[in-house]
Amino acid sequence: MHYLTLDDHWQIRPLDDFRQGIYPRDEEGWMPAHVPAHWQQLPGLEQHTGKAVYRCSFRLGDGGAAGERVWLRLNGAFYRSRPYLNGVDLGAHEGYFTPYEPEVTGLLQDTNTLLVEVDCPEERNKLGKTMVTGVFSHWDCLDPQANPGGIWLPVELHTSGPVRLQHARLLTVACDDHFAQVRFDLDLDAAAHGPVTLRLHFTPRTFEAAPQVFEQQRVLHRGHQEVGGLVKLRDPRLWWTHDIGRPDLYDVTVEVLCGGAISDQRAVTFGVRTFELRGWIAYLNGVRFLIKGNNYPPGDMRIATMTRERYDADLRLAREAHMNLLRVHAHVDHPLLYEAADVAGMLLWQDFPLQWVYDQQVLAQARRQARSMVRLLGSHPSVAIWCMHNEAFLIEDTADESFVARLRTQLTALGFSWNRDVMDTQLKAIAEQEDPTRPVIRSSGEFHIPYVREGTDGHAYFGWYSNHGTLEDAEMMQRRFPGNMSFMTEFGAQSFPNLESSRRFIPEPLTDEVVQALEARHGLQGEIMANWIPWREAGSLAEVVEVSQDYQIFINRYYIDRLRNRKYQPTGGIVAFLFVDPYPAVLWSVVDYWRVPKRSYHAMRLAFSPQYAYCLYAPRTYTVGEAITLPLSVVNDARRAILGARLEARLRDPAGTLLAEARHRVDLPADCLPIVVDRLRLTPTRPGRYALELALTGVDHEVRQVYEIEVT
Repeated sequence: MHYLTLDDHWQIRPLDDFRQGIYPRDEEGWMPAHVPAHWQQLPGLEQHTGKAVYRCSFRLGDGGAAGERVWLRLNGAFYRSRPYLNGVDLGAHEGYFTPYEPEVTGLLQDTNTLLVEVDCPEERNKLGKTMVTGVFSHWDCLDPQANPGGIWLPVELHTSGPVRLQHARLLTVACDDHFAQVRFDLDLDAAAHGPVTLRLHFTPRTFEAAPQVFEQQRVLHRGHQEVGGLVKLRDPRLWWTHDIGRPDLYDVTVEVLCGGAISDQRAVTFGVRTFELRGWIAYLNGVRFLIKGNNYPPGDMRIATMTRERYDADLRLAREAHMNLLRVHAHVDHPLLYEAADVAGMLLWQDFPLQWVYDQQVLAQARRQARSMVRLLGSHPSVAIWCMHNEAFLIEDTADESFVARLRTQLTALGFSWNRDVMDTQLKAIAEQEDPTRPVIRSSGEFHIPYVREGTDGHAYFGWYSNHGTLEDAEMMQRRFPGNMSFMTEFGAQSFPNLESSRRFIPEPLTDEVVQALEARHGLQGEIMANWIPWREAGSLAEVVEVSQDYQIFINRYYIDRLRNRKYQPTGGIVAFLFVDPYPAVLWSVVDYWRVPKRSYHAMRLAFSPQYAYCLYAPRTYTVGEAITLPLSVVNDARRAILGARLEARLRDPAGTLLAEARHRVDLPADCLPIVVDRLRLTPTRPGRYALELALTGVDHEVRQVYEIEVT
């Protein structure tokens, strides 16, 4: 039961070394602090890394009732922490997203002093990291000089009776229209051996129905223990993604009663649903559907600053772009994200915070924190998939395209990797044991080679990184290794934000010094971008924005078209990289840091339309006189049939002269496979850009787009 949030009167003192909780009581060396926040948000600590101690004084007022137990709860601190209350050492904790809750009964006074030592060093050895912080310690989409250190979630005091309910998790084991079998898992701490009553109240939040109450009896031993059980919910309303149905929710109150009195309780948001991957094809509540989505970074590089309103706005942008899944990329996000996704009907692919390679000494902490993540987030119906590592192969700097860097990346990607083959295999087993209701992916980006090794989800940067290759190479890989198109979770290209947003952090003109600063602090991979588009030759920042977004639109549509064309054969998921910028940057995002959509966002929204018309042809330059076949295809992802849709196509030469046109009425079955409606044939007679104009009308969202065919 909530007692007090300690959000006032905090101070901070940067340190070189900790002093076992003994620090000067005077004000010298102490600075005002905010909790929750990151220390680099404070004046004078903008570049601080390493160690700091926090201090907070508070009074209890009336205090608690006789016999109450009191608990200090640190909900989140980057990365290692050790609290001291009134001079008493409460023990060490490691993990930025896992709460730490020591008992402080008997330690409290009328006036109290809480000290919290926090250590968040820079991971200097990027090829042997030791902290489970994922993207926050090593990523090409965050400022490399940023440090997340600090107490980033609230610090609270909680009270309980003789039994403390530290955490409650609910899982849907099975469900149909009549019953749902729900498993509950409780973390309890009992002051003494004895009987208790467990009571669960299921109250509908999003629909009208009578509450349902379940009680079970247990006998607890003294100390910490985990208790579980099953209940049978009658006439459940199921949770669906926004594009299939309603994300109906229950408010569940879990109570522990001792001697008929409530000893402790917790509130849990819960949705009844099942989720499966059958050969990488997704089924929600037994219904097959195509996953379309994007990678979600920390909502802000300073994740403590995120609010429910900001998350709601991000999810609204994703929904409006016809996305039904976001991949929480190599981090555990703010608790508010998961609450917002539950309400929005947005699935989450949840990564464990491992990014690229780690030293073997991280294994024990990774095992402990993986278990904590699965239990902490397991009640959320939005969380659909666990993934234990992102790209478990050797990468230090993605912009380094030297032969040595490319070779060692490929060797660890295709050969033995302790991170993947030992650590991630163990983490996958832990997650499957803790949560048998969700798919668990060992590591993201494992390449599939038929008859040699099973892959996982695919990452494809053809048209960006040279170690992947050109789009012609992509066409070859799709023919030879189609299994890597089963579930694509990364593809894309960088682009500059819209002009007004770019000007907020990019000076004009784009001198060499400005470009170097963008490469050092704001993510730009200038040399790689120059391999594909002549952006350095642009005459202005506005032109750079235009040409980079044009290329990003081209690359994203290239992948989405081909993946939608292989819908269920074998593609079950299309997840682009990246959704939003976590700070002012030049990245793979389609929405910038200020949440201004790029033109590439609108193009992706079009490409993810539930009913879609497209044309596939080889992505190369053609020659005069060469015959080109242009197949016109349509597909419907909606759960209802579309009758009488109208497809129109017009083919024009470089001068705009109409060469051919086609008009068709098409009936689209519900959730159908792609249908080839017609094939236009072009034999160009002059060089230049030919244009194929497509329009699909009479559908939920009209599709109008132009394909350009380059002829020399």
